[in-house]
Amino acid sequence: MTEDVIQAEGLTRRFGDFTAVDAISLSVARGEIFGFLGANGAGKTTAMRMFCGLLKPSAGKARVAGYDVWTETEAIKRSIGYMSQRFSLYDDLSVVENIRFYAGIYGLGRAEVRERGDRMLEELGLTAERKALVRSLPPGWKQRLAFSVAILHEPGIVFLDEPTGGVDPITRREFWKMIYRAADRGITVFVTTHYMDEAEYCDRVSIMVDGRIEALDTPAGLKREHDTDSINEVFLRLARQARRTE
Repeated sequence: MTEDVIQAEGLTRRFGDFTAVDAISLSVARGEIFGFLGANGAGKTTAMRMFCGLLKPSAGKARVAGYDVWTETEAIKRSIGYMSQRFSLYDDLSVVENIRFYAGIYGLGRAEVRERGDRMLEELGLTAERKALVRSLPPGWKQRLAFSVAILHEPGIVFLDEPTGGVDPITRREFWKMIYRAADRGITVFVTTHYMDEAEYCDRVSIMVDGRIEALDTPAGLKREHDTDSINEVFLRLARQARRTE
């Protein structure tokens, strides 16, 4: 039986009279690549912040990596990885300084940092650039480095918040190869994206509209249900129902 590493039931977050996330329920299995889609204002960022232990719910329940989102947020933070398009690495630090910095946050010992960092740089082909400032790296290299740093401590789950925004299609494909390799190692990948072709790469996809999950299935299942051969068309049909914007 496959273990669920993310479980939510009726998870809700209100800001005053505004309900950003409205009683969502879902489960995500170990090693699954789960696409979390929604237009701007749908509530996906708020939901992800609750799953990451950064925001307390208003109602409902959820467990991430076995820990309760109400009472065990610090344990959740230690058990997950996180990568965002907006902020992942420090441009004014070198490659190796970024690795050491994040390894320290994750609580890795000096020997572990050296061993894992050297192996990671070799796999990425960045050994010769270890002392280079991150700002000097091409975008694709930055992206791959940021993902590798996010899973340096070998978390059970990694949350990716629009990780491929602003990069070219070839770089995006290479990045998804890294996601597949992580999933093959048993890491659950929870990813938000605005690229509908990337939704096709996920094992399952949910689509949020106005704080609620309006669809959740495999990409093939969603296309079959909506009688279309395009996830983009499924997304547009559901997103057009939205009544609110950010």
